[in-house]
Amino acid sequence: MRPIKFEDNHKIASIIREVMTEYGATKKGFAIHDPSVDSMFEEYQAPRSLYLVITNKDGEVVGGGGIAQLKGANSDICELQKMYFLKEARGKGQGSELLSNLLEQARTLGYKTCYLETTNSMKEARILYEKFGFKKRSSPLGCTGHNACEDWFELQLS
Repeated sequence: MRPIKFEDNHKIASIIREVMTEYGATKKGFAIHDPSVDSMFEEYQAPRSLYLVITNKDGEVVGGGGIAQLKGANSDICELQKMYFLKEARGKGQGSELLSNLLEQARTLGYKTCYLETTNSMKEARILYEKFGFKKRSSPLGCTGHNACEDWFELQLS
């Protein structure tokens, strides 16, 4: 696990598109259409943001996830963003390791709440979030632009 590098942009964009397509999350209103997908390194240079990638034993990027301040919300709320893994990286505990690391970093950066949006088809992700204590919300928070997501979760960090 390491911070994203500029040269990871193409690979992480490819992973995001592949995984979102696999789960049927391709219509307008899903993160697959965010302009930042092609420039993830640049996107996460903002203050109080971080994107980490997971590599396999050969050093190839196989997944990643990030945190950043939730747009349109209080400054003490971060959003878990674009956490996706290729099939080969799933079920090995790397999602738990990455999420744990991101939540600890969010606390260090002064966030009090972590918010995320997902879709019903991403059942494994939902199980992971609930395992970490995320609670389902009845409505979205902030201004993510992801109006196709049906599920919203939050976790109190402090």
